[in-house]
Amino acid sequence: MNFVAALNDSAAKNLQVLEEQIRQAIAEDSFIFEACAPLFKGGKRLRPMLFLLCANSKVSCPPEKTMPLAVALELIHTASLVHDDIIDMAKKRRGVETANSKYSSQIAVLVGDYLFAKAFQLVAENDYGAEVSTILSKLVKNLCVGEIMQDRSLYEVPTLEEYYTRINLKTAIFLSSCCRLGAIVTETDKREVENLTAYGAGLGLAFQIIDDLLDFFGDEKITGKPHGGDLKSGVITLPVIRALEVSDKSSELKKLVTSGKDVDAAIKIIRDTDAVDYCRTRAEAHIDSARVNLPLTLKTSVTLALEQIADFIINRTR
Repeated sequence: MNFVAALNDSAAKNLQVLEEQIRQAIAEDSFIFEACAPLFKGGKRLRPMLFLLCANSKVSCPPEKTMPLAVALELIHTASLVHDDIIDMAKKRRGVETANSKYSSQIAVLVGDYLFAKAFQLVAENDYGAEVSTILSKLVKNLCVGEIMQDRSLYEVPTLEEYYTRINLKTAIFLSSCCRLGAIVTETDKREVENLTAYGAGLGLAFQIIDDLLDFFGDEKITGKPHGGDLKSGVITLPVIRALEVSDKSSELKKLVTSGKDVDAAIKIIRDTDAVDYCRTRAEAHIDSARVNLPLTLKTSVTLALEQIADFIINRTR
């Protein structure tokens, strides 16, 4: 994670504390710890890091005030991944066997539910107030709505508007909420709260577009996932939408992606178009929009780290 190099000593120390508190949060039962611990290996910690940076964007915020919420955000994220893996029948995540593969879908559902519940327990026990609880509740609701929208339209080609609605619900709102929560916890000026929220939204849109690109063009050894995983699951993303618009084999491609057959043939058609350049250009535009919204009043170290995160997202390989 190249943005870690930009963190000041305090923020870097916060990352170390975060890792320990995540471990403590899932350590109350030996089986739950065994089931959950591998899920946290290799994660980027992007969401809690955005929160912690925004919470310390102008003045240092005490770890005892920020850390429980930072942990809760990572627990919510991981819970959503556990449930995604069940829906997708995924065998591996971050190169590690998924909970549904290692145990069963029934156990994995409960592991995900446990992580959601533990997250909200941390929030309740630390008296963050109604506004924080409302933001988190809406965040989880939107994750579910986005997933439901996606699963109800498997093997169907979405419009560009439908695609953006989906990735906003599943990804952009999460990252923007992390930034918003950090600004709220540190009692930042209202205008800066909105600016940091907009910064997070731009990051989220770019993050998901790059994620969708990696499904077709990423190095499988780095991503830990085989090419075409979305297509095999019936999820049609921006590279496919673009290829359907410009390919001279559009009719053939549509039959392939709406049937879920011969994914390799579909990938070849997509790769022969300008889909990668088109998607990257869109992602870069969202990153530019995110950068524009960074307030000028932030600490230099925080601004640098948030800039590095933007760079990381557009250039990431996993």
